[in-house]
Amino acid sequence: MAGTKEIKAHIGSIQETRKITSAMYLIASTKLRKARQELDNTRPYFEALRGEIRRIFRTVSDIDSPYFYPAKGETAQGGTYGCLVITADKGLAGSYNQNAIREAMKLLEQHPNTKLFVVGEYGRRFFAHRHIPIEHSFLYTAQNPTMARAREISALLLDRYDRGELQKIFIVYTDMENAASFQARSTRLLPFHRTQFSVEAEETPITEPFEFLPDPRAVLDNMMPSYVSGFIYSALIDSFCCEQNARMAAMDSANQNAEKLLGELSLEFNRVRQSAITQEITEVSAGARAQRNHVRR
Repeated sequence: MAGTKEIKAHIGSIQETRKITSAMYLIASTKLRKARQELDNTRPYFEALRGEIRRIFRTVSDIDSPYFYPAKGETAQGGTYGCLVITADKGLAGSYNQNAIREAMKLLEQHPNTKLFVVGEYGRRFFAHRHIPIEHSFLYTAQNPTMARAREISALLLDRYDRGELQKIFIVYTDMENAASFQARSTRLLPFHRTQFSVEAEETPITEPFEFLPDPRAVLDNMMPSYVSGFIYSALIDSFCCEQNARMAAMDSANQNAEKLLGELSLEFNRVRQSAITQEITEVSAGARAQRNHVRR
């Protein structure tokens, strides 16, 4: 059985660890609020951009664009795919990273001819450790998603797509469904389905024709890079929010386990101390009794 000194050292170690996990919980909650605010600030622009794309399809339904499947359906499967994988820079976030990696591995199994574009140190190390080739690694931190970085990622992916090096582009990210749950998703980024920009029932029908200069296709092709950048930025922010949410849950669980362990150690410490006190009293009483017996003789 451990003595009081060892138990006190163990309690002190757990208390120091609890300070760290509590601080990480507070930091994650602050980052989560900030990221949500940044996403809310940029969302209106991209919602308006989406509305303008819908307006084009409402006006010219059979428009042809390399960023969309043909109006009559999908093209044949095949070719080289690109996959943007968004992970964190570090662990201590529950199953957040593992879920994103699992979705990326599913895509690789279904279509081995897939080139990986990775954001986050965790993903880079995972694929490098397993000797899975990475086409391009974005070497900036996943902890600070910005619109400028989203545009850099979008420009690289669109350049490969426009040159025909990639027939489809997927993005693996983690979507926050609500404040309590999140899910890793594999979503096709390009080409888009026209149904993603279909007219909603509550929208007012067009009664006056719109004029697009120089033509509807040129306008649409000019808008799509901005929309793709916005989609990637939203995925970066969503993933970052989910990472912080997962880290908050992990740190909260660690704090609860620390409280439970501290309670058990406190009980054990009290038992050991009481046992030591009882032993000392017993020894003193036995010594006094022996001394009295010796005097009587």
